[in-house]
Amino acid sequence: MSSLLICSTPAHGHVTPLLAIARHLVARGDTVSFLTSSRYRDRVLETGARFLPLPDEADVDLDDAASVPGRAGLTGTAALRFDMRNLFLRPGAAQYRELVRLLAAERFDAVLTEPLFVGAALLVERPRNERPPVVALGIFPLGVKSRDTAPFGLGIPPRPGWTGRIRNAVLTAVAEKGVFGPVAREADALARREVGRGFGLFFLDWQSGADAIVQFSVPEFEYPRSDLSPRVTFVGPLPAPSGPARVPEWWGELDGSRRVVHVSQGTIANADPTQLMVPTIRALGDRPDLLVVVSTGGRPVADLLPDLPPNVRAASYLPYDRLLPLVDLMVTNGGFGGVQQALAHAVPLVVAGRTEDKVEVAARVGWSGVGIDLRTNTPSAAEVGGAVHRVLSAPRFRERAGEVAGAMASAPGLAGLDAVLAELAGASVRERSRPSA
Repeated sequence: MSSLLICSTPAHGHVTPLLAIARHLVARGDTVSFLTSSRYRDRVLETGARFLPLPDEADVDLDDAASVPGRAGLTGTAALRFDMRNLFLRPGAAQYRELVRLLAAERFDAVLTEPLFVGAALLVERPRNERPPVVALGIFPLGVKSRDTAPFGLGIPPRPGWTGRIRNAVLTAVAEKGVFGPVAREADALARREVGRGFGLFFLDWQSGADAIVQFSVPEFEYPRSDLSPRVTFVGPLPAPSGPARVPEWWGELDGSRRVVHVSQGTIANADPTQLMVPTIRALGDRPDLLVVVSTGGRPVADLLPDLPPNVRAASYLPYDRLLPLVDLMVTNGGFGGVQQALAHAVPLVVAGRTEDKVEVAARVGWSGVGIDLRTNTPSAAEVGGAVHRVLSAPRFRERAGEVAGAMASAPGLAGLDAVLAELAGASVRERSRPSA
């Protein structure tokens, strides 16, 4: 089989989905190496992959970005610029040099990377005959640039027709030349130092230059692009990770006698439960016809409220593979993986998220018709309650979620990644066997 190198920036939301990919590739017989922070060493080894540590200068803790000097108090585009510079670009040189060292030491048939690993973006700038194929793994909403979409990160759904394209062109110019202009210039300077030339594309769109993009979603949940590259392959969502073997003692109450509303702030952005979990509890705590099931993502349940209403059940972790088939609606801050898993079970959504990629996830929820985007990080109880009532009352949301679930059920899943890797391997063989000029 193949020898594959997986790369990930040190963040839970980046590493975790790639662990599922590593586990799959190991199971099919590949030799898999995984380059990331030493904090994830044990989890990488559990997949059967070989662990490779990032050098110290590239080992930034993205899950604790707020503690980086100069980050506190920044919001909006200022926060985005800071993060791009300090959390992604600055470790990029060390990431790239480690990739170069590894590729010189042994042969890899392909490099698989999540989109924010800048070392891989720099690797793509090298001539194709000097590197293995690079595959971008779409574990976030598809961010490739298009005339039919606004710049990624603004959370603006598409507008059809020529007026939409004019709007997109203006927004793109403002983003690339204005908002992110200084960061783009810094990125080009980095590329010139490391590979001898600037980025061939706007650096945030570098994955458009990858040899393949494997997007872990379906077109029904993604904005249509008339100029979409054939190198993009939609394969459907990653499988939901198996949860804890034991379930809470109240699990038997999920018996269908009441509709179930699940609420979660994920496993990282959950330090402040008053952002979403508490407002949802307050909004629905007087609804005896609903069972509200809260997953705190590892935080103590006691952090929620001193006393939970009678119809609320909570646990630190819950097995999504067993929970989601029993859920009627999910309230979430918009983590891409959790939203994909909910939709795979035809669960409609209420989303409140404006940070990182969550603003793009939330926008797609509203655009695709599978739920309601509250367009805030901190909704009031009244806003959550009103949105939950609308989604549960209007069949169109569940019907549309069911259509997306059907598309996901028909998607190849990780077998689609296998097919892409096989095609790249075949192309590499054909390239090597071509007579030299």
